[in-house]
Amino acid sequence: MIKNYLLVAFRNLTKNKGFSFINIFGLAIGMAACLLILQYVTFELSFDKFHTKGDRIYRINQDRYDNGKLSTRWAGGAFAPGSEFKVQLPEIEDFVKMVPAGQVLVNYKDQKIIVKDQYDYFVSGSFFNIFSYPLISGDPNTALKEPNTVVISETIAQKLFHNSNPMGQTLVMNNDKPMKVTGVMKDMPVNTHMKLDFMQSYSTIIKNYAPDIDTKWYNDGCTTYLLLRNGVDPKKLETKFLPIVKKAYEQYKSAGASAIYTLQPAQSIHLYSNRMLELQPNSDGNSVYLLLGIAIFVIIIAWINYINLSTARGISRAKEVGVRKTLGSDKRQLIMQFMFEAGLLNVLSLVLAFILIVIFLPIFGSVSGVNISFDLFGHATFWLSVISMLLVGTFFSGFYPAIVLSSFRPVEVMKGKLSASPRGIILRKGMVVFQFAISIFLLIGSLTVFQQIQYMQKQNLGISIDQTLVIKAPLAKVDSFYRTMKAFKEESLKLSDVKSVTASTVVPGEPIPWNAGGIKLHGASESTEKQYRVVGGDFDYLTAFDFKVLAGRKIAKEFPTDTGSIVLSKKASELMGFNKPESALNQRVDFWGKVYTVVGVVDNYHQQSLRDAYDAIIFRCIPDIRGDISVKVSSANVQHTVEQLRANWKAFFPGDQFDYYFLDNHFNEQYHADKQFGQVFAAFTGIGILVACLGLFGLVSYTIVQRTKEIGIRKVLGASVNSILQLLYREFALLIVIAFAISIPLGWYAVDKWLQTYAFRIDISVLFFIIPFFIVLIIAFSTVSYLSLKAALMNPVKSLKTE
Repeated sequence: MIKNYLLVAFRNLTKNKGFSFINIFGLAIGMAACLLILQYVTFELSFDKFHTKGDRIYRINQDRYDNGKLSTRWAGGAFAPGSEFKVQLPEIEDFVKMVPAGQVLVNYKDQKIIVKDQYDYFVSGSFFNIFSYPLISGDPNTALKEPNTVVISETIAQKLFHNSNPMGQTLVMNNDKPMKVTGVMKDMPVNTHMKLDFMQSYSTIIKNYAPDIDTKWYNDGCTTYLLLRNGVDPKKLETKFLPIVKKAYEQYKSAGASAIYTLQPAQSIHLYSNRMLELQPNSDGNSVYLLLGIAIFVIIIAWINYINLSTARGISRAKEVGVRKTLGSDKRQLIMQFMFEAGLLNVLSLVLAFILIVIFLPIFGSVSGVNISFDLFGHATFWLSVISMLLVGTFFSGFYPAIVLSSFRPVEVMKGKLSASPRGIILRKGMVVFQFAISIFLLIGSLTVFQQIQYMQKQNLGISIDQTLVIKAPLAKVDSFYRTMKAFKEESLKLSDVKSVTASTVVPGEPIPWNAGGIKLHGASESTEKQYRVVGGDFDYLTAFDFKVLAGRKIAKEFPTDTGSIVLSKKASELMGFNKPESALNQRVDFWGKVYTVVGVVDNYHQQSLRDAYDAIIFRCIPDIRGDISVKVSSANVQHTVEQLRANWKAFFPGDQFDYYFLDNHFNEQYHADKQFGQVFAAFTGIGILVACLGLFGLVSYTIVQRTKEIGIRKVLGASVNSILQLLYREFALLIVIAFAISIPLGWYAVDKWLQTYAFRIDISVLFFIIPFFIVLIIAFSTVSYLSLKAALMNPVKSLKTE
């Protein structure tokens, strides 16, 4: 019986080569696209799932409030909560603290490397008890216990020690700080929200820098993870934080200031966290699930093609069904035959899908930014997806056609009285409407994403970052940093293509690390204290970046007393209660135990991505600031200027590497994830439309075959080619108009929700809906025209002979 099913199935595939190709190729594209996106989604959902105790690991998130109004949302908050909560709450089994250590220059004998700031942290001793990052060498219980010790990754170990044993060796940081290697950790996997290469013991902070830091509720910058005991409800535990925090703030007499601490599962951080001081940039869970939705839509569109073509071709197979029933075949056997054909077609499509995956996997990896290697063929989850898709696809695409085709009555078939069922025609048209509604919906989304990214990249930032070369801050110790930096600046400014040189704690495009609370106007009550971001720069910082002055002046070297002055951003002046920038001038501000005078107010600007709202920023003058150095250069002979700056750097900072980048490129890297999402979205939107058009091509082809005699009769009776084309256009145009009407509210709702995640965003334009409609209309009409024109131009005598 199976042999007979196979024989008949192959016979039908080869008999109708055009329709078979459309079905197989369309399904293969849908399957390949779906499997690729499923692997991407699986990877995104796999973050931090490998930790043995992962379901009990939670990060403490901190929300700070000023007089009841939310001011900042921190991933790395105050230092005290972890220690205090552990002492007072038995539900907590353990905790670990992590503090950014900044970029560091590491020396071992004649080897010298720079560890970037995002890979270098101070980490407390319980790290390896809580997280499942294996040590190659060292004791996980004691590796981070003692001060001035460090655990390094195997990559760092290989760079510094090559094949020798690092254990017990001494590294020198920034030319003056010895650190003993007490552990070598296996490189962290790619699917984790932290990427550490250099872990200094947290006790180093306590011994060398801040002995009482663990008791501070106001000093932010410490990321704390808790390991809860089995069975503890995190929501109930959060309520127990409230009295502890309230008591702490009362002791500090913090009028108007408060904080709320919540717990976030470590396994959800990668997709659902966008706070200050994240360990690494995270992804967006909504975008990931949106891509998953696209994958499902694409494969459904491919399955709908099969259903449409199979049922549309049902009349041509009616005599086959009639003969089979006359010879004794029952309905169950016929259903098995058609289901077997659907299964065979899905298997052939799957084989072609594998070939497409092999071809396009590297391209998909470069577009999505996720390195999905050919190892995916060895993953159980991949094959589970394949088998599930095959079974579901066979049933979904084969069951309805099998029921329809097996229901034909032999007597009517043999008499030639069988015609298409009105309900079947409506269902087929409904599925075409669904396909094009999804296509228009996806096009609306793609166009919106593209326009938003273009808007962010072209928007005026409020400052000038063009032709700006940033040199990473010098790390090695020198005799007098201020004199050395001053000499470097003076020598560099002598270069004909250098316009300005300035140093600062942070450059545009990066989060501001200094967050100051307790700031108020001098003499005002403590209830007016608020939080502000603080940027420290030398005398030239505001001038170099061309900040727009709204009132007063910029900090400048012509005013040596500006070391006691500050400049406010417009939002900072408003937060202090000034309706006009001029009102803030000459006001005195209590700030970090000192009193500063406001000498100017500058306009708001975008420190980071346009996803974020304007910050309330205070600019301080720190002439000897040890920060990144921004150099404005002319557009001519840029590479020659870089080499000249490199020579100056080596002369004044011989112990440091000349590590530089261009600020405009660095700033636009913030939109890299958005651009990748847009590219993936657009690519799979195109695939969805292609699959839909393949189905339309097949359906129109068969419709025209069915109406060949009608077209011939109309031509004999005097109908023109145009009138015949209009007849065929009208039917499909109506379907697209209905699809457009369905997609408008869905598309509007979806893009509006997506745009809400951006503080600065485009307005939703009617063109975002009109353009996709006409794109789909043109593609559909092109498909219909090609086939309809052939039928309309056919000799009517030949048409009337067609059976």
